[in-house]
Amino acid sequence: MLTIGDQFPSFNVQAVQGGPAGLKLDTAFVDITEKSDAGKWKVFFFWPKDFTFICPTEIVAFGKLKGEFADRDTVVYGASTDTEFVHLNWRLHHEDLKGLAIPMLADTKRELSEALGIISKSAGVALRATFIVDPDNVIRFVSVNDLDVGRNPQEVIRVLDGLQSDELCPCNWQKGEEFLKPAA
Repeated sequence: MLTIGDQFPSFNVQAVQGGPAGLKLDTAFVDITEKSDAGKWKVFFFWPKDFTFICPTEIVAFGKLKGEFADRDTVVYGASTDTEFVHLNWRLHHEDLKGLAIPMLADTKRELSEALGIISKSAGVALRATFIVDPDNVIRFVSVNDLDVGRNPQEVIRVLDGLQSDELCPCNWQKGEEFLKPAA
């Protein structure tokens, strides 16, 4: 699995756009690559399968925080190995996903998931992996959960705040709190 300090891999996938454009067949699909939103911080979070139980709770939670991520010059991408058509169908038929503001990447060929090393050996789907990638496409944070346990997007924001501060941040540090200062 790729980890801290590794370059995020090159990729080119279809995605269902976030927002209202993602709900119309003639505007739903867009290509996303590692060059999309160049110069911004990026959060990539992967889920195992569409039309499941835990996944929409995470997707909706990340979507609701899109503005907070945008305030930090950060773009959020959700992804699974399902096709863009499955993503679109799920958005159209899951009430909580209709208003989703973030794109849903379709890693159908599993090239990105495999390059990241996040395919579950037992289930053959993407693990619940989260990556924070800096503007130079360097991975700065990685977290992977078991397939049965959802993650906390607020923790991703907390870590992003710490990374963007370029300071020493103690355990449970929150934006606005004091940083650690090394002894002189």
